[in-house]
Amino acid sequence: MSNVTASVDCFAESSTTARMKAWLLLAFQKDVVRRALICVIIVGAVLIGINHGGALLRGDLSAGRLMQIGLTLLVPYCVSTFSSVAAMRNNRRPDDTTNREP
Repeated sequence: MSNVTASVDCFAESSTTARMKAWLLLAFQKDVVRRALICVIIVGAVLIGINHGGALLRGDLSAGRLMQIGLTLLVPYCVSTFSSVAAMRNNRRPDDTTNREP
């Protein structure tokens, strides 16, 4: 019985690995990265201004503050990338009839 369980776990891991590789291939496509970087520039600048504007005007640029700014920029990049990949995967599903032409 343990051999059956081990073989099932092996298949599950390879399937998960394959899905992760497919997701990463989509996430690193040129258009996805470009779109995410545009979001970083626009949304990131607004978020930095809101969250760190006062500190920046005072010249408070400690290592901790710079790390917070880096994380602030990471958020719009991740959100844009996740949403782009999800939309691309959703459009590729063969059972989805909402995005097909008549």
